[in-house]
Amino acid sequence: MGELDVTSPADGVVEVVVNRPPDNLLTVELCAELTELLLSPPAGAHVLRLRSTGAVFCLGRERAGSTPGDLRSETQTLVRLHRALRATPLVTIAEVHGDAAGFGVGVLAACDVAVAVSGASLWFPEVGIDLAPALVLAWLPRLVGERQAFWLTATGERISATRALELGLVTEVVDSAEALAEEARTRVDALRSRNPRIHAEIKDMLRACRDLDEDQALELSVDRLVVGALRRGDSAATN
Repeated sequence: MGELDVTSPADGVVEVVVNRPPDNLLTVELCAELTELLLSPPAGAHVLRLRSTGAVFCLGRERAGSTPGDLRSETQTLVRLHRALRATPLVTIAEVHGDAAGFGVGVLAACDVAVAVSGASLWFPEVGIDLAPALVLAWLPRLVGERQAFWLTATGERISATRALELGLVTEVVDSAEALAEEARTRVDALRSRNPRIHAEIKDMLRACRDLDEDQALELSVDRLVVGALRRGDSAATN
């Protein structure tokens, strides 16, 4: 078993397993590998299931850089992965069976669906090493609001999976590892019953509207709806 195991698509599902216990820290190389998979998925892939081995989901990233150039290159790789999770045509599901911290929280929060066990904790530990988590602060306030983002990053406070659900960091909380696997399977089945192209279009529309006000988003929706309806008609005509 390697440090990042990727299965071939089976019924449209690609499984990705991070295997770097005990902390499952993501290296620059693993981030680059996952980014490539997300942006150039194998033919027939629709859903990506992300999980980890060991006791925790992911406690962040392995820090390797020391010079300004190294640090910039390393951070750019992390940014590319975060963007790839948002931009990929795949629907991404994170199975959070244990604790997540720092960049690990960023990964699960960037997935389209994140299911966590109730015993998992999430936190941002950077303040403990006198570091403001700049990458985290680029996305966290959009999900939880500025006040919550400030508190979580300024204190490093651990929050429960239930609190993470309330804040919008995860989609669902279950009671056990067995329930986690079953919930993930149920959600995969629900997604696989729908058209992958429509899921990709939904994700693209969410990205396009993110920085627009409501009137701008409504204007954009007119063109998108027309194009979508025409595609639907073309598809029906060829069936």
